[in-house]
Amino acid sequence: MSFRKRFLFTFAVFSLLWGAPPAELAKQSLHRLSDEEFPRLIQRLSEDPGFFNSDNLVSNESSYLQVLGRLRDLRVREGVYLGVGPEQNFTYIAKTRPSLAIILDIRRQNLLFHWLFKSLFEISRSRSEYISCLFCKPLPSKMTLSKKSNVEELLTFFERIPPDQNLFQRNLTQIESHIRRQHRFPLSSSDMKVIRDIYQEFFDNQFEIRFRSYGRPMYHFYPSFKEISLEKDLEGNWGNYLNSEEDFLFLKRLQTRNLILPIVGDFAGPKALRAIGDYLRQIGETVSVFYVSNVEFYLLQNGVFSQYGENVKRLPTTERSLFIRAYFRFPHPERLPGYISATLLQRISNFVQIFDAKQYLSYQELGLRDYIAFKE
Repeated sequence: MSFRKRFLFTFAVFSLLWGAPPAELAKQSLHRLSDEEFPRLIQRLSEDPGFFNSDNLVSNESSYLQVLGRLRDLRVREGVYLGVGPEQNFTYIAKTRPSLAIILDIRRQNLLFHWLFKSLFEISRSRSEYISCLFCKPLPSKMTLSKKSNVEELLTFFERIPPDQNLFQRNLTQIESHIRRQHRFPLSSSDMKVIRDIYQEFFDNQFEIRFRSYGRPMYHFYPSFKEISLEKDLEGNWGNYLNSEEDFLFLKRLQTRNLILPIVGDFAGPKALRAIGDYLRQIGETVSVFYVSNVEFYLLQNGVFSQYGENVKRLPTTERSLFIRAYFRFPHPERLPGYISATLLQRISNFVQIFDAKQYLSYQELGLRDYIAFKE
């Protein structure tokens, strides 16, 4: 056992003996969180939910894989992953292999989304079973897929299988039981209705499910689940987490060990992001990646960017810690033809320096003043 691990273990024992928060401390270097501690930690770190005018069940960031090459070059691995939003986090988590992932979102709906997907990961033994459960498509007795099948082969295989309403009902019952009984998370009847509605959206729209704003239809200029899944990186390779059985199984291991935490909170709020920073310091971890999507656009628009910047400063980071940022609405040198967004990398330490110098006065400055180019 290393000195650091011995120290954390000893500190945890003394904390228990002397009445300090038993925490979550160390957990054998975050090997797992117990089924009792997992929901308690979610509630401890969360703050009151807020409203955001979009139904984020599928990402609209078709450029999301374009940073994978640079992430590999920069050897971004391990540490703690912070993110926001729905399933695009799974790809970034799979590619950076963190010891812990925390998804922070202002919408309680996003927490419930991740409870649904946690259940799907835990009850599925493979990508095939996962797609079968998510879209309620019965698995045939004879499978032509293998563990080496790519994401295109996976989706093409399941496109031919119609969804089954009876399977939907059985799966929904199993999911609710899994959350309530195994994880003992206090779901209200309204929470369960939200989970049911999310699951219904995937059932009704199948691989064509898309991002949308509340009260508006699914616009077809936003990518579908299928299109997002079939995106490629700059080297022309599929990179979605569904392309690799190894990536899927890594995510499944994190889920079954309760190491993907969905937290409710505002990036600029008074509690959640600060509490996350305090918790990470307590267990001796640092942030490796903070995927912020385009949330900063709305923080600037709403006049709360300074609160967000101060919260970021309280996170435990290193010189290698990175932001992954989606940049919409404005031109950018890194935005490729045919895409409505650019996905950018920035060192968090650089962000803090520029923020402290009060040089972020607009969203354009945030995107253009400092970023890591795809290729040097």
